[in-house]
Amino acid sequence: MTGIIELHRDYFKDNQTLFFTNDEYKVTLFRYPSGVEAIEVANSRGKMTVLPFQGQIIWDLEFDGIDLKMKNMFSQPKKATEIVDTYGCFAFHSGLLANGCPSPEDDHVLHGEMACATMDRAWLAIEDNRLTIGGEYEYVKGFGHHYLAKPTVSLASGDTHIEIGMDVKNLAGAEMPLQYMCHTNYAYLANARMTQSIPDKAFQLRKSVPDHVKPTKKWLAFNEELLKSEGTLTTLDQPDMYDPEIVFFADHLEHYGKNVTFEMEGLEGTAFFTTFSTEEFPYATRWLLFNEDQQVASFVLPGTSRPEGFLAAEKAGSLVKLAAGESRVFKVMTGLK
Repeated sequence: MTGIIELHRDYFKDNQTLFFTNDEYKVTLFRYPSGVEAIEVANSRGKMTVLPFQGQIIWDLEFDGIDLKMKNMFSQPKKATEIVDTYGCFAFHSGLLANGCPSPEDDHVLHGEMACATMDRAWLAIEDNRLTIGGEYEYVKGFGHHYLAKPTVSLASGDTHIEIGMDVKNLAGAEMPLQYMCHTNYAYLANARMTQSIPDKAFQLRKSVPDHVKPTKKWLAFNEELLKSEGTLTTLDQPDMYDPEIVFFADHLEHYGKNVTFEMEGLEGTAFFTTFSTEEFPYATRWLLFNEDQQVASFVLPGTSRPEGFLAAEKAGSLVKLAAGESRVFKVMTGLK
């Protein structure tokens, strides 16, 4: 049996409010000084902090005292319409009409409209051994697209991982494009080893240079070495080379099985993992960045296409088309191994 509790904005106060508790879980509501509402769900192993009314961004994730989130410049989430203005989270939903870094010819914002969407509804679902935060966002434009997005994130009893979900339905009478990526921003683990259930050679270095990337001579030379060797990065042992960011793509993951798993393990034994269906996500991105302000090792970002913008996906033939009334459902399991 599942109980549903609707979450309303006036439930969230400047001081933390205990909302639900039992032998395994503790749910707390609060509002950051920036005015952004947050819900913290804790089990016996850790906790997650979610922004239920701002794209259902997963702001923090911690298990067994280990912070899984990237180093960043934000002390709190900011009210924003673009993810770059509040880039301090563990995970966000990138898309849905367009995803990734726009080219000069694209007209969408970085990582799309869903990342910071103002949610229409939010709720907490309580089961015997699982708590789920859910929400709804209706996108509608006169003379444009119309869809309903239902993101979710679940934490089960005693687990050190979460399940991130997205259900999107085309409500328009015409076809709509769909580009979606589950964008997890993992902590950088020095000298960590990255492994996965697909071959290392499946990854290819990104050749395009987005507007936010400002190449240096050292960075260009390092990229050239990677291209000549046709290699990828499996060990995080050259942090001075990951600024600006280094990005790899792996395409057509369905060739490697119905489900794939990616892992990153540090020298001290800390290990992160992500697993997902290749039918839902046939593409994967690896994003690395290391400087004084931001340090991230997103060992895998599952996607429906490469995150190079709408026009690039359309040209590559990887843009998903949803017929009128059609739905797609996505799930990603990720966390501390």
